[in-house]
Amino acid sequence: MTALPSLLAVALVTVMTLALGTWGVRLSRTSSDFMVASRTVRPGMNAAAVSGEYLSGASFLGIAALLLTFGAEVLWYPVGWTAGYLVLLTLVAAPLRRSGAYTLPDFAEARLASPLVRNVCSTLVVAIGWLYLVPQMEGAGITLTAATGAPSWVGPVVVGAVVLVAVAGGGMRSITLVQAFQYWLKLTALLVPAAVLLAVWAADDARPTVGAAGAWSTPLTSDVAGLYTTYSLILATFLGTMGLPHVVVRFYTSPDGRAARRTTLGVLALVGGFYLLPPAYAALGRAYGVADDATLVLDLPRLVVPGVVGDVLTGLVTAGAFAAFLSTSSGLAVAVSGVLTQDVTSRGLPGIRTMSDITAFRLAAIISVVVPTLAALALPNLGIARAVGLAFAVAASTFCPLLLLGIWWRRLTPPGAVAGLLTGGAGSMAAVAWSMGHGGFADSDAWLDVLLTQPAAWTVPMAFTVMIVVSLLTRSRVPAHTQRFLVRLHTPEALELERAP
Repeated sequence: MTALPSLLAVALVTVMTLALGTWGVRLSRTSSDFMVASRTVRPGMNAAAVSGEYLSGASFLGIAALLLTFGAEVLWYPVGWTAGYLVLLTLVAAPLRRSGAYTLPDFAEARLASPLVRNVCSTLVVAIGWLYLVPQMEGAGITLTAATGAPSWVGPVVVGAVVLVAVAGGGMRSITLVQAFQYWLKLTALLVPAAVLLAVWAADDARPTVGAAGAWSTPLTSDVAGLYTTYSLILATFLGTMGLPHVVVRFYTSPDGRAARRTTLGVLALVGGFYLLPPAYAALGRAYGVADDATLVLDLPRLVVPGVVGDVLTGLVTAGAFAAFLSTSSGLAVAVSGVLTQDVTSRGLPGIRTMSDITAFRLAAIISVVVPTLAALALPNLGIARAVGLAFAVAASTFCPLLLLGIWWRRLTPPGAVAGLLTGGAGSMAAVAWSMGHGGFADSDAWLDVLLTQPAAWTVPMAFTVMIVVSLLTRSRVPAHTQRFLVRLHTPEALELERAP
């Protein structure tokens, strides 16, 4: 009977997601509705939707688990994931919205007038999206297994099916409503149990203590390898946010650049508030001796409050965790589907030469969801937070240089952009392959393992350097429209209206 609240919670989240998605279908009429919600999402709704998709399973389950195991030094994960929006706010959000693009490859082609740059960007969007999607599917399996005893394959299949229905049904219009709802559900699902558990702990005269473990009192590891790992992680999380396709695409849904900035400020507040909660779970987990770090958040309520109350709290946490997988997976699926629609399915497939834009989007959605679902079933032991961290490293090593230089440096050329994207992409993806084959944190003395487990500290500077040097060597290839395009990116919409005749 203890699994019943969790089963009901998962069923309720699924029904609510499908209900909101179905309601959103009624609002989706055009390809612009499906891809960017016709650029009509207001800052409040958009901030909740961005936060909903950004706070993935790695945030809901992974951060508390990492803190339980490694202590305070991994607080750089939530700090970096939050601070990344500050960089995005000041340097990228408004200019990116003013570009008029639908996707990152759209922006790259508009800025550099190069189909080759577009093709490279499209490939990277799909790669990053799927690298981020696979751990969401795996985390759903872990959650359902821990909470209900279901086989591990059930989670990926259920998440894949629900996301596919929501995304293919109404695209960005539907997903915006779903993600905004799921942010508040996730916040409630962590906040209410945390308040109850802390109250029980505080009221217990014989309450256990966390202890004075060194990892909890030392925010930075003192050895050289540990310092490198910490600063490389900071660089990846600070700069990777702006390159994540499911984050960037949400700013295209804003009505204008000012709304994009206000959205980012809202996200900073909502995400920052959420990240105050995982450390509380980690501390309680240490105090009560939780053994399995992967399911800490799910196991803790029943351990601290046995009985019906614990089961109900576990059901609430399970609902939040499942919502985390659904919301992030939905955002990633929309981002990948948008790119595949423009560059693959809308161009016609063998035996299918013509189709409407909406049909092409729905076909792309099937591809976007089915591939990572199958990968999650084939790779059941992929670490959630580790895989997400590597996705940030790839994004920081590729799209971060392209966006910053493309927005702020007029000398960027197509050859320079391609060279930098390929260099950063090759280095970071090689590190992904190494890390997936050799385990988690860099606790080895071998520097090769250290460098490849956390690659951002060398792949990001390398990508920037190559992009700049090659652009300077090919300065004759600067697109003729560069100055006009940059003026468009940096001119506020209000000023444009004042200048209009």
